[in-house]
Amino acid sequence: MKNKNQNESDSFFAEPVDPRAEARAQASEAICCLLIWMADAPTLEDRGLRATVALYCIRPDLIGGATLEKIGSRTGRTRQAVHKLADNFRVSMGLKS
Repeated sequence: MKNKNQNESDSFFAEPVDPRAEARAQASEAICCLLIWMADAPTLEDRGLRATVALYCIRPDLIGGATLEKIGSRTGRTRQAVHKLADNFRVSMGLKS
């Protein structure tokens, strides 16, 4: 007679995993984390800055390769403040600095 844990393990491996559904679930989770991080800013301007910083970290080509200094100067912040935000984004998303 199988114990409860063995039955749960067997059913876990017996059910086929749909790779597309799994990929969608993972992509959805990543997008949700990104949106929550951006929406966590107190103002609309700060949310735009966070969106720009996220692009800087993930796809700098989409913002013309702008530097943190340039992003800071356009938003009235120091390069150091924007760098700190970029570090926060990387840590929050589990990316390497």
